[in-house]
Amino acid sequence: MSLPALACLPAVLEPLAVAAEQSLQGAFAQLSAAAVQAFLAWPEERRSALRRVAAASDFVLQQALRDPQMLLDLAGSGELERSLQAGELRGQLAQVLADCDSEDELGRRLRRYRNRQQLRIIWRDLGRLADLKETCGDLSDLADACIDLGYHWLYPHHCAQFGTPIGRRSGQAQHMVILGMGKLGAHELNLSSDIDLIFGYPEGGETEGVKRPLDNQEFFIRLGQRLIKALDAITVDGFVFRTDMRLRPYGSSGALVFSFNALEQYYQDQGRDWERYAMIKARVVGGDPQAGAQLLEMLRPFVYRRYLDFSAIEALRSMKQLIQQEVRRKGMAENIKLGAGGIREVEFIAQAFQLIHGGRDLSLQQRPLLKVLATLEGQGYLPPAVIEELREGYEFLRYTEHALQAIDDRQTQMLPDNEQDRARVAFILGFDGWQAFHERLMHWRGRVDWHFRQVIADPDEDQGAEADVVIGGEWLPLWEDAQDEEAACRQLADAGFADPQTAWQRLTGLRGGSQVRAMQRLGRERLDAFIPRLLAQAVEHGEPDLVLERVMPLVEAVARRSAYLVLLTENPGALQRLLTLCAASPWIAEQIARFPLLLDELLNEGRLFKPPQAPELAAELQERLMRIPQDDLEQQMEALRHFKLAHGLRVAASEIAGTLPLMKVSDYLTWLAEAILDQVLALAWHHTVSKHGTPRRVDGSPCDPDFIIVGYGKVGGIELGHGSDLDLVFIHDGDPQAETDGAKPIDGAQFFTRLGQRIIHLLTTQTNSGQLYEVDMRLRPSGAAGLLVSSLGAFARYQENEAWTWEHQALVRARVLVGCPRVGQAFEAVRAKVLGRERDLDKLRAEVSEMRAKMRDNLGTKLTAAGTAANAFEAASPFDLKQDAGGIVDIEFMVQYAALAWSWQHPQLLEFTDNIRILEGLERVGLLPGEDARLLQEVYKDYRSAAHRQALQKQPGVVGGDQFQAERRSVLRIWRELGLD
Repeated sequence: MSLPALACLPAVLEPLAVAAEQSLQGAFAQLSAAAVQAFLAWPEERRSALRRVAAASDFVLQQALRDPQMLLDLAGSGELERSLQAGELRGQLAQVLADCDSEDELGRRLRRYRNRQQLRIIWRDLGRLADLKETCGDLSDLADACIDLGYHWLYPHHCAQFGTPIGRRSGQAQHMVILGMGKLGAHELNLSSDIDLIFGYPEGGETEGVKRPLDNQEFFIRLGQRLIKALDAITVDGFVFRTDMRLRPYGSSGALVFSFNALEQYYQDQGRDWERYAMIKARVVGGDPQAGAQLLEMLRPFVYRRYLDFSAIEALRSMKQLIQQEVRRKGMAENIKLGAGGIREVEFIAQAFQLIHGGRDLSLQQRPLLKVLATLEGQGYLPPAVIEELREGYEFLRYTEHALQAIDDRQTQMLPDNEQDRARVAFILGFDGWQAFHERLMHWRGRVDWHFRQVIADPDEDQGAEADVVIGGEWLPLWEDAQDEEAACRQLADAGFADPQTAWQRLTGLRGGSQVRAMQRLGRERLDAFIPRLLAQAVEHGEPDLVLERVMPLVEAVARRSAYLVLLTENPGALQRLLTLCAASPWIAEQIARFPLLLDELLNEGRLFKPPQAPELAAELQERLMRIPQDDLEQQMEALRHFKLAHGLRVAASEIAGTLPLMKVSDYLTWLAEAILDQVLALAWHHTVSKHGTPRRVDGSPCDPDFIIVGYGKVGGIELGHGSDLDLVFIHDGDPQAETDGAKPIDGAQFFTRLGQRIIHLLTTQTNSGQLYEVDMRLRPSGAAGLLVSSLGAFARYQENEAWTWEHQALVRARVLVGCPRVGQAFEAVRAKVLGRERDLDKLRAEVSEMRAKMRDNLGTKLTAAGTAANAFEAASPFDLKQDAGGIVDIEFMVQYAALAWSWQHPQLLEFTDNIRILEGLERVGLLPGEDARLLQEVYKDYRSAAHRQALQKQPGVVGGDQFQAERRSVLRIWRELGLD
C-alpha cells in the first residue's frame, strides 16, 4: 500500500520546525561560513523536507546538531534524495573501516556510520522518498554490513592473540557463522529494531600458532563477546544495534556459541515449538556463508516437517495466549505489535501455514512476510481478498511502527499518549489529525484480528458464547468407556446408527487395539479429542454406519502419526469433506487410508472441487520439481507421486460432487498423465545424458531429445479413468550407430533403450506413495518380443509391412503425448499414411469381426459368446460394460473399422483419436446417419459414466443384466448394419 500524501504541518508542530531550522543554522555557523552558505544554498524542496523531518523526529534534529557536517555531507552526496544501489552501503562501510587500527576505533566508526545511515533512512522514510520495502531493506543491509564487517575486522586480531581455530576432523581453519533471526533474518528490520543473533561454528578442535591453545568453543565465545560489545555497548556515540542472544539454545543460561553438531543435537532432542517458529526466519548474516548454508540445511528438518503438521496451530495458539496475558498484565492494549490485530498476528498467520505445510510445499520455505503472503495467495491457501487485507493492514501497521520509532530512535510499538507525539504520528502517516489516523488504525487492527481468529482460533471455541463448548462432547463418555455397552449402543442407535452393535465393536476394537495402546501420551490425547468429533459429524450423514466403516481404517492407519488427527480436529470443514467423500466412494476412502498425506487436499474446498486446467497442471508440477535438487531422485519420485495422488483425488471429488462431467473427468486425468510424462521424460533424459552424454542424429548434430512417447488406448483416446494404466510406445529418431559424447559413451540404440528403461522405472517403481502408473508396452512393434524403443524408420516399416489389422485399429487411437515436436510431426505423417491407405472392405470386415468374436469369447461373460451375442442382454445375467455384446468395445471397433475403411477418402477422420469426435466426423462426411452417430456417442458416454461409478465404488465394470437393454440392442443393430456380423 502507499500512504496518503504528506499533510500540512499541524499547528502544534510549527514551532518545532521553526526552532529546528534556527538551531541548525546556528550549528552550521559554528562549523564555518562555508557551511552556512552550503546550507542556505539548499533548494527549497530540501529545506522544506528538513523542517518537516526535524519537527517530526527529535532523533534527526539531535544527530544533525551533534554533527552538522554529517548532514551537509549527506546532502552533498545526493543520498537524501536517491536510493542506494545494491552493495553500496556495505562498500561505504568497508571504506570507513579500511584503516581502523583499534577495537575502540572500530566501535566509534561503526556507531558514527550507523547514525549517518539512520538519519538518511528516517529522512527518506518520513519524506515519502522510500517505501516500506526500501526502508526495511536498508536497515537490514546496514545491520548485515555492521555485523559481518565488524566480525571480519575482529577475527584476525583475535587469531593473533589466541591462535587460529582448526577443525579436528577437517584440519581447516574455522570461522564463526552468525545467524540473524526475527526481522533481521527476514530482511525486515524496523527503524529501531534490536537484532536477534545465534552464533555457531562448524567443528571442535583447538587453536594453533600460540603457546597456550584455546578450545575452539572458548575461542569463539570470546570472539562473540567482542563482537557483541562492538555492536551493543552504549558509548558517547550511541550504539550500533541492540543485540539479543536469548534465542540461542538454553537461552541466557546456555553457552554463547555452539558447534554445528551441538546445535543439531539440541534442536533434534530439545527444540521447542517457539524455536521452530523463530528458526523460520534464520538467515546467515555474518561469518562463513558456505558453512552457514550447511548449518541451515542441517536445521531444516527441525523447522519444516515432511508431513502436514497442524500441531503448529496449537503451539502458535499457546504462544498467542501467553502474549495476550502479558499484554493485559502490562496494560499494552495500545501496542500495535503485540496487541489484538497487531503486527504479530499477521506474522502468526503466515507462519502457521509455513509450519504446517512448509515441509511439503517448498515455496513456503522463505523468510520475508510479504513474499509468504503472496505465496499463500498464489498457491491457493487463502483467498486473494484475505491476502489483500492482510497485506494492507500489515503495511499500515509497519508504517505506524516506523513513525513511532522515528520520533526518538526508540524501540517502541506503543501508541503515544501526549498531544505532540500524536500529532507527529498522524502527520507522518498523512492524516489531518489523530482522530482520523486512529480510526484507520483500528479498522486495520479489526480486520487483522478477524482473519487471525479464522486461522488460529480454537475450533472448540463458540464465538457467540462466553463459555467454551467442546464439539462432540456428548460422545466423550462413550469413547472413554465411561458407560456400559448397553448404554453405548442405545446412544448410537438413538443417533441414527442402524447397527449400533457393530459400530460399538469398531470403536472398542480401536480403543483396545495394539496401535492405540502403543501410542504416546500426546498422540492419545489427540485421538481422544478427535473421535468425539468424528462421531458428532458421522451422525449428521444419512448412513453413519457406512461412514464409520470406511473412515475407521484411516483412523487406524494414522493413529501412530497423530499429526493427521490434529489436522482433522483443527479443520472441521476438512473432516466433513472427508466423511462425505468416504461415504460416497470406498475407492476414495481406501486411497486416503493408504496415503494419509491426501488429507491436505481436503483443507481447501475451492481447490478440491476445482482441478486446474492443463497449462496450470503442467506449470504447477514443473514448479514443484524445480524446487528439488536435480540429483535427488527419491524426492523427485515422491513429488511426482504425491502430485498424481492429490490431483486424482481432486478429480474424483469433483466427479462425486457433480462439478465435473464425465468428459471433463477423462480430460483432467489425461492432462494429469501428460504433465507427469513430460516431467518423467525430462528427468530420465537428464539422468541418461549426464551418465552417457548426448546421442547424435544421422547428420551428426546432437539430439534434443528426438524422442516421443506415444499413447494408445484410453490415454491416446483421452478417455482415462480412475486407476487406468497407460498403453505406451517409445519412438526415437537418433542415429542408432553413433556413440554418445559422454564419459561413458554408448551407441544410440543403447542410449534410447536405457532412456526407455529409466522412464518405465520412474513410472512403475513402488515408493511410500505407491507407483505412478502401471505401464503396458505390448502395443510396440512385435509386441513383447520387440525392442523397447523403436526408431521412427523401423516403426514406419513395421506398420506398413508387418502390422496386423488389430494393430492398425489400435493406431487409430494413438497420439503423441510428450516429446520432440519434430519427431511428433513425423509420427503423425506415418500414422496418416498407414491408416489412410485404401483397403479391401470385405477382408477388413472379416478381420475386425473375427478379432471382436475372439475378445467376446475370452473376455466377455459366458452368455455373450459370439454365438449368442444377439440374445445375451435378454438373459438375467450380468452385463460387462466393456466386453459384452453391445458394450464399449463394440462401439470402439465400429469407430476403428470406419476410420480404416474410409479415411483414404476422408482423411479428416484421422484428425482426432477419441471416439466421440471420430463419430462426429463420420456424421459430418455422411458415412453414418446423424441419429446413429449421436446415439452411439450418448450410449458410449453412458457406459463410461457407469464404469467410472463402478470404479469409485471399487466394483468391476459389470452391472445388472436388466440395465442398458435398449442401448445394447441399438449398438448391435448398427454393428450389423455396418456388415460386421
